[in-house]
Amino acid sequence: IDSWFEKDLVCILTTEKSSPGPVGDIVVDRYSVPKRCRREVKDGDFVRYHYNATFIDGKQFDSSYQRGTPFFEVVGQGRQLAGVDKGIVGMCINERRKITVPPHLAYGGQGAGDTIPPDTTLVFDLHLLDIFNRADKVQTRVIKSSKNCSRSVMRTDFVRFHFNGSLLDGSTFDSSYERSQTQDSVVGEGWLIKGLEEGLLGMCVGEIRNFIIPPFLAFGEKGYGKEIPPHATLVYDILLEDLHNTKDDITVEIQEVPESCTRKSVTGDYIRYHYNGTFLNGITFDTSYQRNSTYNTYIGLGYVISGMDKGLQGVCVGERRRITIPPHLAYGQQGAGKDIPGSAVVVFDIHVIDFHNPKDSVQVDVTFKPEPCNETSEVNDFVQYHYNCSLLDGTLLFTSSDYSAPQDVVLGADKVIDGLDEGLRGMCVGERRTIIVPPHLGHGERGGDVPGSAVLHFEVELVSIQKGVPEGYLFVWLKDSPAELFQALDMNQDKEVPLEEFSVFIKQQVAEGKGRLKPAQDPEVVIGDMFKNQDRNKDGRITAEELKLKVEEDAEKEDQHDEL
Repeated sequence: IDSWFEKDLVCILTTEKSSPGPVGDIVVDRYSVPKRCRREVKDGDFVRYHYNATFIDGKQFDSSYQRGTPFFEVVGQGRQLAGVDKGIVGMCINERRKITVPPHLAYGGQGAGDTIPPDTTLVFDLHLLDIFNRADKVQTRVIKSSKNCSRSVMRTDFVRFHFNGSLLDGSTFDSSYERSQTQDSVVGEGWLIKGLEEGLLGMCVGEIRNFIIPPFLAFGEKGYGKEIPPHATLVYDILLEDLHNTKDDITVEIQEVPESCTRKSVTGDYIRYHYNGTFLNGITFDTSYQRNSTYNTYIGLGYVISGMDKGLQGVCVGERRRITIPPHLAYGQQGAGKDIPGSAVVVFDIHVIDFHNPKDSVQVDVTFKPEPCNETSEVNDFVQYHYNCSLLDGTLLFTSSDYSAPQDVVLGADKVIDGLDEGLRGMCVGERRTIIVPPHLGHGERGGDVPGSAVLHFEVELVSIQKGVPEGYLFVWLKDSPAELFQALDMNQDKEVPLEEFSVFIKQQVAEGKGRLKPAQDPEVVIGDMFKNQDRNKDGRITAEELKLKVEEDAEKEDQHDEL
């Protein structure tokens, strides 16, 4: 035994009384007492302390500091000098006191070898480092409660937590914060010390607890490395960051659903959504809003983490939902880069902007149709219309109200997006429609003036129709053409038709409703082009030999309208 406290202890306790003389008691000088004393030493407690032992004159004869190992023993059971056993009672952690021990409570009339003479008063300067009792349990104190606790730690749960670990005297032995990495473990499977596993039970994410764990529920008489000495009570401040079980599935909390939901997403749909990505503790790791760009992906085809693939099923356009995904359905034990640690539960708050399927066609809903409706728009017609174009979330992109005149287009001429061109067909003047255009019939994945892969919502009203002519035609007859067409053209019967005479004739046919020029172009230009086509020798005159009908020039055309 290295300590004089226990040397020849049995002999000392059973020897005859010390030589006659005044019998005094111990003298205790509490020269350094901590402001806060959570616990005082009592009989039956185990204590760990450093000490310097001196004579009255200050000469030192023993020191635990020199050995580098604190003294450890139980109090009140005669396992240390009677004076020290008595003098240590009531002591607090980190308290320093001097105990002056008279001979009869020390080594008595025998002394101790050559070091301590008989009938010697001794002075012990103690620094108390630790107290515990075999009846102790883990002491738990809640420092900060979780605001929203829908789930608490149970056995077999996997937890991620930050901690500061210290001894009872305040000495830090470890901290996850210094490593910038959480401690990750399964609870109740023996991965952690017993006291820590016990203290974690019932904790909520975001909760902070203080644990005081006695040695026999910690690292016991062996300690742990150089940082944790034997018989050490441990103090943990724990912040629970994350919690899940390997049996967990995703959880979906629907926060907002639009009143009108005519369609829900299914596997194979292409979806655009905004999101905030956070951990269970509320810390954001990513957000699409900061990039001002939606996240776009196919649903159920493995383009995103499996939990998100599942959580995006059955959503409505405009819906908001929270999807909580355990790590085995998210980024697993490896995490993702620097932002998402391994084994992290991730939470996505999503707002669905739109979705579509690559097989979708244009969706047309007639909101008003005038009666009667005798004439409707078709390919090659020149139409004018008012419109509002917005995203499915209501964001207005374009409107004809910004211009002084309605929008106009020749249908089928590839001048507007295919979906709008299709949606404008079959309309009456005054009719109003909503037209839903999927991106493959709109502006595609790249977008341009609209977001990429956006579904577009048009509100249109047809203002006017000018009936058109088939592709490649400049004029069509609405009634039978004259049997002797050249004679009808040669109004002065001089066997030749100049541009002026040709123009008068064509305008007359249009005015009488017998024929129709190609719309949306200057009539003079159209008539001039017609004349050039017939003036084959380019002498400024059309003769009977030059004049041919369109069907004669292009017999393969499907439309058999007669045309000059």
